[in-house]
Amino acid sequence: MEFNHKPVLLEETIKGLNIKGNGIYVDGTLGGAGHSKQILKQLSPKGLLIGIDRDEEALKAAKQNLKEYKNVKYIHGNHDEIDEILEQIGIDKVDGILLDLGVSSYQLDEKTRGFSYLGNNELDMRMDRTQDLTAKKVINTYSEEELAKIIYEYGEERFSRQIARNICNYRKEQEIETTEQLVKIIEKSIPSFAKKDGHPAKRTFQAIRIEVNNEIKPIENTVKNCIKHLKSGGRVCIITFHSLEDRAVKNAYIECEGRCTCPKDLPYCVCGAKSEGKIINKKPIIATEEEQKENSRSKSAKLRIFEKK
Repeated sequence: MEFNHKPVLLEETIKGLNIKGNGIYVDGTLGGAGHSKQILKQLSPKGLLIGIDRDEEALKAAKQNLKEYKNVKYIHGNHDEIDEILEQIGIDKVDGILLDLGVSSYQLDEKTRGFSYLGNNELDMRMDRTQDLTAKKVINTYSEEELAKIIYEYGEERFSRQIARNICNYRKEQEIETTEQLVKIIEKSIPSFAKKDGHPAKRTFQAIRIEVNNEIKPIENTVKNCIKHLKSGGRVCIITFHSLEDRAVKNAYIECEGRCTCPKDLPYCVCGAKSEGKIINKKPIIATEEEQKENSRSKSAKLRIFEKK
């Protein structure tokens, strides 16, 4: 299947990066290289793009899409390990970093990857197919309490307890191996009056995918590490698609901006707040109405930008 991924908030992100022709930029979620191609168009031959992705299929597609450019380093890895990745290639500071969080349109559409609740495929959901944890392992080994918590927190599913209970009851008889099996369990767990808001399995599948790929927990630390590796005036642009992701990015930015947390009645600061830079946009940038009509994935997208001091 062709890795066809339409980049979200493309113009806003490229503008937010404030690209310098000879600069070094990191795309920590390379995907099909839609954003990266626009970055490279603004770089001189002396500039450099470092493209990171944990999905080997995405890297292959990106290499094809960017074959006309020689100033690209391709890294199979996770943006959460940006410290180690930059150290390995001998680079400490960069001019800009982009993270487009969440799953790509390709991965959702490629049903054999198990991300989709449509069709009947093996429960996988791994962005990095070299890792051990799969959706199948989560569904068949996590406790009822753990499943309910994940489905509620990551999927914002109000029937999470019933879904978790039915999953555990089903697997007592046989292992849950396919997306179709899981969908049927979810459908039986949700009352008919609550099935009007999209596919009933949508929220649970999102939650399991987030757990499999550890998409939420490392975010705040990853954002801080990204800011640490920026040159003065360098920027990090992060696009999120989930309220938990957005909150983590916002909190990390606030901490790095170094806002004083002392009581207002104190005459001077005693909390020792230090600023690493400034938040460029206090409110997240969202897609235009036109983009939302053309690309439904952009409806939940939020872009936040931070500039290093």
